[in-house]
Amino acid sequence: MNWMEIRIVTETPAVDVLCAQLTDLGVKGFSVQDKESFQEFLDDKEGKWDYIDEDLMGLADCDTTVTFYLPDDAQGAEQLAGVRSLLEALRAGEQAAFYGTLALTIGNVREEDWANNWKQYWGPTPAGERLLILPSWEEVPAGNTRTVLTLDPGSSFGTGQHHTTKLCLELIEEVLHGGDRVLDLGAGSGILSIGALLLGAERAAAVDIVDNSVRTAVENAEKNGFGPDRYTAYCGDICADAALRERLGTGYDLICANIVADVLIAMSGRFGAFLRAQGHLIVSGIILERADEVLDTLENAGFTRLAVREQEGWAAALLQKQ
Repeated sequence: MNWMEIRIVTETPAVDVLCAQLTDLGVKGFSVQDKESFQEFLDDKEGKWDYIDEDLMGLADCDTTVTFYLPDDAQGAEQLAGVRSLLEALRAGEQAAFYGTLALTIGNVREEDWANNWKQYWGPTPAGERLLILPSWEEVPAGNTRTVLTLDPGSSFGTGQHHTTKLCLELIEEVLHGGDRVLDLGAGSGILSIGALLLGAERAAAVDIVDNSVRTAVENAEKNGFGPDRYTAYCGDICADAALRERLGTGYDLICANIVADVLIAMSGRFGAFLRAQGHLIVSGIILERADEVLDTLENAGFTRLAVREQEGWAAALLQKQ
């Protein structure tokens, strides 16, 4: 298997926090180059060093970087989209200065070039029993009998190839009823909420903290024939923004939240207010090591666990409001 080398420039105090966030996206194994740690090594008066290699001395002037590797395939491409969405959200957040530039390099390929290069990995993708996720630049395959969801994710997470997205779409198909109202939190490309509309939902609202994802979701909804009468999208954080929660309203039949463990835990006390009595919640984006922690928190917040699905280190769950 070939691998992509991913390099992110950050600040020393942010290294541990950034690595934890990347771990929740399924990244495993980091190499950290830290200029401050190397300077501490140089300043160590107890160290007895007659000679330090000139190349090693160059670390005193280096950027602090986190480096890791992703498989150079469809799963890696989708995972990279999640990393890019995370970095965009951090750059736009209140703690942007804490993280530094968060400049991203993919091997020797510039990030802006990768936005087009990754398309080589993605073709028509079946999801569940009824949907076919179709890149907007592809033709419908001959003989296709599935409902087509046309999609151009741009730099947003959600092509239908990642395990978390597939598991969500399968659960949506199983639990959705015609005429349902759906709320998609952490919408990314909008794939889950648009898929729900194609499967019979009456209306869908999508929320993401990244402006670009919101624009992308609206554009993808339009590609599939859904205008503002049936599809609306908002940029913001439901945990911090009471005005946004008011705009979204209540009485949803289904919430989909394919994010990461820490965000799902932070949102756990908010989900119930959006749902009707006995409404359903689908959560995903959870690495297996944290599945019990997330699900226990949701049960304590008033939900009953109905089903848990696992695939290659990832978990998704269907819950019901008590």
